[in-house]
Amino acid sequence: MAGGLAGAAMRGTMGQVIDRGTVSRWLAGYEAAWRAPGTGELARLFTTDATYLPSPYDRPVAGLDAIGLMWEDDREGPDEVFTMAAEILAVDSPVAVVRVEVVYGDPPQQEYRDLWVIRFADDGRCAWFEEWPFFPGRPRVAGEV
Repeated sequence: MAGGLAGAAMRGTMGQVIDRGTVSRWLAGYEAAWRAPGTGELARLFTTDATYLPSPYDRPVAGLDAIGLMWEDDREGPDEVFTMAAEILAVDSPVAVVRVEVVYGDPPQQEYRDLWVIRFADDGRCAWFEEWPFFPGRPRVAGEV
């Protein structure tokens, strides 16, 4: 493990190193939680006071209970058919940026690409989550409708 000031910058107060391995495990947990019934797994992913922005200009969803309600509203349930591919673009502890592609249905009925900005707490759970979703056929330039 890294030492000195550089090491202190990479570790939280509890010694959690936020690196590509940590982010990869968190992503696997996120997908597993989306596929699981209920929202009990969210406490392993998000801090109690986490903030979740469904897109950069949306109203933030604050707190684990509110995030759970949002999840229940946004998904069909644990049997929802989808594939998710994620690529970690950058990790600058405690922040990671991930490109995600999700395809719902078989045959595909909806897809989107997304950038996730994830700020991790000292314990390796997410304290801040921000999505930048892009859907096919929708405007990508400000002012277009």
